Amino acid sequence: MFSNLSEWWGTLDSIHRIYWGLAIPFTLIFIIQMILTFIGGEVDAGGDTDFDVEGDVGVGFQFFTLKNFIGFFTIFSWAGIASLDSGYSTEVSLIISTVGGLIMMTVMAAMFYFFSKLTDDGTMNINNAKGGVGEVYLKIQGGRGNIGKVLIKVQGSLRELEAITDDEEDLPMGAVVNVKDVINDNMLLVSKN
Repeated sequence: MFSNLSEWWGTLDSIHRIYWGLAIPFTLIFIIQMILTFIGGEVDAGGDTDFDVEGDVGVGFQFFTLKNFIGFFTIFSWAGIASLDSGYSTEVSLIISTVGGLIMMTVMAAMFYFFSKLTDDGTMNINNAKGGVGEVYLKIQGGRGNIGKVLIKVQGSLRELEAITDDEEDLPMGAVVNVKDVINDNMLLVSKN
């Protein structure tokens, strides 16, 4: 096998050797990278990354990353090999392979950017309950006489939240109520439907 490989390598011109020299290692790294991405593996780049992040701005569109460079050289080399084998000149093959690599970098950067937007921290924002309809779970006395509880769907989850009412009548268990406002960022002001 090695004699055939060395014979094959000896028949290649210098531009083919460059493209194949890039294609083999970068394709292997690309395949390993994709397998680790899909099974949830992490690649430790070395070093200690102990720092605090102020604010939550998310991940921006990152064009120049290690993963994108690996993708670039993988597509660059294979597009160059395919172009040369199709009979294109070295200059045209270089243009085709560069454009193909840049397209790959753009696609990968866009994928990781949009995947980062799919995350949700799950923290409930009580202000999202405004205008919602709920059911009294624990009796609420009229005129803000006590703090009761309502069951209400907020951000797709059923929540049990404290509530008061300005209505004159008591709101018995099972009554349907509308959320009028949020008081002190932790309690609902409700009214009978």
